[in-house]
Amino acid sequence: MAGERRGAAIDIAGLRKLYLSGPARLVALDHIDLRIAPSEFVCIVGPSGCGKSTLLRILAGLTAPSGGTIKVDAPNWAVENAMVFQESGLFPWMSVEANVGFGLMTRGVGAHEAAARVEAALKLVGLTRFRQHYPHQLSGGMRQRSAIARAFVTDPAMLLMDEPLAALDAQNRIILQAELLRIWEQTRKTVIYVTHSIEEALLLGDRTVVMTAQPGRIKQIIDVPFARPRDPMTLSASPEFGRLKLDIWRVLEDEVTRARHDEEK
Repeated sequence: MAGERRGAAIDIAGLRKLYLSGPARLVALDHIDLRIAPSEFVCIVGPSGCGKSTLLRILAGLTAPSGGTIKVDAPNWAVENAMVFQESGLFPWMSVEANVGFGLMTRGVGAHEAAARVEAALKLVGLTRFRQHYPHQLSGGMRQRSAIARAFVTDPAMLLMDEPLAALDAQNRIILQAELLRIWEQTRKTVIYVTHSIEEALLLGDRTVVMTAQPGRIKQIIDVPFARPRDPMTLSASPEFGRLKLDIWRVLEDEVTRARHDEEK
């Protein structure tokens, strides 16, 4: 399924998010500046509680920012994006086919067009044979592939992914990383991908954004130099991959330590 809509360019400037609770004020995000090119795959890493998921929720239109601007070169981007979470979020009473097509139904897409788009999305993730299965009949990896199909079927301008593979075992994670790379190569959507794994960020992304401990700021943005297409197992075994992984950990380590100290206060 080749995406009908190209990936959107995104320009985030001075973005802030504050949470107020009585006299207390929590700064979740502080002056986030980030430009993302059309069809770019950007990964975000940072310690727990640094605002990674908050940033995605703001981009998804689920949370209002406290300041700053977001510009996306796509009409209705606040409602026509798609988000994939750590848990698949599939409706247990619906088949795979019905789950994938649910977003089209809520958008009022005609039955004939919806059926064609669902068919293409199922083919994209390799679940055509399992269209009538229910979530409880699927493995964890297959449930996440269903969730990815549900995201792509709406033809979003940008795809927001919040640790979508974190709950999978190591073997399924490797397989899904390769699948996600293949799907992105075919569709070229703009992807913002949150992960705790430096290795995953380097396997998937064009750039890795390293965030500080709370309040969440961008500490450094690292270009990922590895050519595409990528094979996760081959790439992760290379010396160049290991060196860059270590370099990013050295940038991130102080922030993880600081976040742990803040939690213990």
